[in-house]
Amino acid sequence: MFESAELGHKLDKASYQTFEAELRQSLLSIQYDLKQRADFPVVILLGGVPTAGKGETANLLLEWLDPRHIATHAFAEPTDEEAARPPFWRYWRVLPPKGKMAILFGGWYSGPMWDHMQDQADPAAYERELAKIVRLEKMLADEGVLVLKFWLHLPKEQLKKRLKKLSADPRTAWRVEKSDEWFLKNYDEMIERYRDLLLRTNLADAPWRVVEGTDGNYRSISVGRQIEEAIRHHLQRASVKQNRVDAAPLMPSIDGVRLLDKLPLDHELSKEAYKIQLEELQGRLNRLTHHAKFKNFSVVCVFEGMDAAGKGGAIRRITAALDARQYRTIPIAAPTEEERAQPYLWRFWRHLPPHGQITLFDRSWYGRVLVERVEGFASRADWMRAYGEINDFEAQIGAANVIVVKFWLAISNEEQLKRFKGREAIEYKRFKITEEDWRNRDKWDEYVSAASDLIERTSTPAAPWHLIGANNKYHARLEVLRHLCEQIEAALNVKGQK
Repeated sequence: MFESAELGHKLDKASYQTFEAELRQSLLSIQYDLKQRADFPVVILLGGVPTAGKGETANLLLEWLDPRHIATHAFAEPTDEEAARPPFWRYWRVLPPKGKMAILFGGWYSGPMWDHMQDQADPAAYERELAKIVRLEKMLADEGVLVLKFWLHLPKEQLKKRLKKLSADPRTAWRVEKSDEWFLKNYDEMIERYRDLLLRTNLADAPWRVVEGTDGNYRSISVGRQIEEAIRHHLQRASVKQNRVDAAPLMPSIDGVRLLDKLPLDHELSKEAYKIQLEELQGRLNRLTHHAKFKNFSVVCVFEGMDAAGKGGAIRRITAALDARQYRTIPIAAPTEEERAQPYLWRFWRHLPPHGQITLFDRSWYGRVLVERVEGFASRADWMRAYGEINDFEAQIGAANVIVVKFWLAISNEEQLKRFKGREAIEYKRFKITEEDWRNRDKWDEYVSAASDLIERTSTPAAPWHLIGANNKYHARLEVLRHLCEQIEAALNVKGQK
């Protein structure tokens, strides 16, 4: 994969100046077209051999383009803030919005990838990391993100020559790091490993672009032209979404019985018994969040269910047992303009809690396979692929010691109607009922079908769904607390305290 980048490509000064003047004007024009259209972002990922020109290339792009609409991000050792969250959190938080660009030095190929190249990572862990990267780039491409990956290459003799020259001059010796010298010493082996990496992550929608870095003029024009052509091609497409084929429809069961149709909704529980058990469970939860092991974990609670099923009431019974500094509640409504400018999972990645903290999502990422599916806001291809993307998201955060606890609160159609009317009759509860809530009742069966599908396709061993019949609010609240405590206890490997 590196053969064409070891041919000694060169560009003389006069040719460079001619090409540069034309390219700068074209790139700037395309950048403004991108900003004006604002329906996809551009991520430029720079990797390659040490001293091959990553920094120089980034600086030149910032000089050629309007710096207000392009950002650069480098990734060293994770900060304390980053280390307390799943590894990919730091990459999601710097994704550019639609209409803008970002340059990432190494990006998600940093860290574990470099460790593996130095034989410091478990081979199985490396394979998992590769699979995560492939899924991430596929998802970004499916969401319309233009991912441009550049590997700036140097033949071994060129690298040796550059490092020697830099080290010999006291003014530039600081540029040579021990890792650069190590790379040169192990050049042949490292290049073969990176060849394998590039081949295995060379996706159709996010291919690697290998550019020889021996001659700065050639490198600069080559990278600039490829960026220009890729963005121009993307701008000419009627749609930036990568839905080339539609997904096959999900077929209902022959007898029409759905998963939620069999869930018991009514449970007997007196108010007196509820109060006693509530206090016991809240105390149990509070003790768990103060356990010595809890500082190494975080909790994400997901609340989904029919309108008026009692999600808010269940959340308040959890937060009543917690220190106010220890949790956040994130109510999810229609995405804001800022959120619509990003892939749909972005707004959930940004709210992930650090270790020792709890985040409660009142509605969640399941909107893609529920509301967006039923209301037609997402195409069938989009919401069908979302099942796998959601499972991958939850698996990633679960592997980073995030305890994912998911609740589906279900009530009957009749109970919902009763609660709607009750909300309208009480002045201080009227804000809880909207015209949209009444309209959604007309699509009750469609929502039940969509919910049954999502539960079946996203209930995994690492993040199972807890289905709770919630016609009796007291029973539902206790079940939520009980499942939450049990899942935290299992993660912490501590015995439940009844």
